[in-house]
Amino acid sequence: MISLKKLPSSEKPYEKLEMYGEKVLSNSELLAILIKTGTKDKTAIELAQNILSINPKGSLRELQNISLEELKKIKGIGRVKAIQIKAACEIAKRMQKPLSLNVVIKKPEDVASVVMDELRFERKEIVKLLILNTKNVLQKMVDISIGRIDSAEIDMRKIMEEIIKTGMQKFILVHNHPSGNSNPSNIDIQITEKMDMAAKILGLQMLDHIIIGDGTFYSIYSNKRKEEEAK
Repeated sequence: MISLKKLPSSEKPYEKLEMYGEKVLSNSELLAILIKTGTKDKTAIELAQNILSINPKGSLRELQNISLEELKKIKGIGRVKAIQIKAACEIAKRMQKPLSLNVVIKKPEDVASVVMDELRFERKEIVKLLILNTKNVLQKMVDISIGRIDSAEIDMRKIMEEIIKTGMQKFILVHNHPSGNSNPSNIDIQITEKMDMAAKILGLQMLDHIIIGDGTFYSIYSNKRKEEEAK
């Protein structure tokens, strides 16, 4: 087993962090601290580099999309190390979640700021329901469904029940496109129209349907208004 002990103190991840702070460490050095030990052929840093090379971007953020089974297939990464890595990814993900309740939603950008970090790198489509009070203050955010890489079921009855039991009337629908492209599909448009009609029948108000891509978003309502004004 290759150890990091032979490296100068200034090049060892643990000592380097103590001496200079965590910001100076490379992605592979940070990951090596989690891995702790390498194999007989590779140091922990080299093992970390192997893990990061699985995805084309080679970024730490992409680790959340590598499954437990994929990690365990890497030579030198057993059950415990794989679990530690996935746990660290989930901690980082939860730390990124904003304290979004009681945020005033005035425009699509406000919605994007609440959900972008959580949804932009998801491999599956996730449908979220944002429920607001009469002053457009976010009161509740619910995951309605988690689907496949290219689709997710949208249960209109479940959505309406969630809104009604809160006593609120306003809501926004949000879902992501794992492809990273936030442009709506024909199905997205059709679902929005059906949802809007169902809401009006029940005396509810659908404010928007936002689609989240990789750092981009699309507001179906805003773009519809622009198209109508351009006529």
